[in-house]
Amino acid sequence: MPSGVIIKGIGGFYYVKAADVVYECKAKGTFRKDSKIPLPGDNVSISVIDQEKRIGFIEEIYPRKLQLIRPAVANINQVALVISVRSPLPDYYLLDKLLITVMQKNVSGVICINKIDLDEENKNNIVEYYKCTGIKTIFLSAVLNVGFNELEEVLTGKTTVFAGQSGVGKSTILNRVMDSYVMETGNVSDKIDRGKHTTRHAELIELKSGGFVVDTPGFSSFEITDIEPGDLQKYYPEFGEYIGKCRFAGCSHISEPGCEVKSALEKGLISSGRYERYIEFYNSLKEKQRKKYS
Repeated sequence: MPSGVIIKGIGGFYYVKAADVVYECKAKGTFRKDSKIPLPGDNVSISVIDQEKRIGFIEEIYPRKLQLIRPAVANINQVALVISVRSPLPDYYLLDKLLITVMQKNVSGVICINKIDLDEENKNNIVEYYKCTGIKTIFLSAVLNVGFNELEEVLTGKTTVFAGQSGVGKSTILNRVMDSYVMETGNVSDKIDRGKHTTRHAELIELKSGGFVVDTPGFSSFEITDIEPGDLQKYYPEFGEYIGKCRFAGCSHISEPGCEVKSALEKGLISSGRYERYIEFYNSLKEKQRKKYS
């Protein structure tokens, strides 16, 4: 049976690319019975029931190396985190949550700061906030025509999911990288300063230079999952050199005296904004934990 990769799924149909041919496939009923839903990025084997019409069935889903819940995609090995300096304004809460997920899943990440022609101050703020993460940053502007060659180099040979709030320009960036208008793009409403969701499903798009990119629907909310409150600190690289040096073992770095993280914060060595969001995320995870065990 041919093997291939699911490039998209719509309305119960899955489009599988196998040997440079795309087949429209249904999934075997046993997958539903086992509560296993095929995802874009899944490596699968198929049986072809009509070669001329390119119709088949997914017979087997091979083991996943990685799975994301939102966006629902499998086997990616890089995340491009897209944030704009303006229109819409940067959503630091969303970017922090996405960064935590990147580190939790142990995949490569790149921060794409888009629309840099609109606001130099916000561009510099984003750089300052996230230089502590050690994650590569690329500056992009369609108006100035900068950053796209550098981004293409980073994407080559990877399966990269693009993630970010609506309206930050993910589809426009992909159009430029691929040198074709493969994605619908939309304008940001001046009234609400948010973008319309122009991508309605996750889809793998093959790059001429090798690898795939995954465009996903934009979103304004994203929840951190599968992290114990005490483990959250692991996903803040700027805390790294202070963890284990606090007065109390198991320090949450919030209210305990003799905390080295808070000492670094007071000295300006840690971003106050990043730290405040850490507290909110920690308290949210504690509340979820309380409800789980109550």
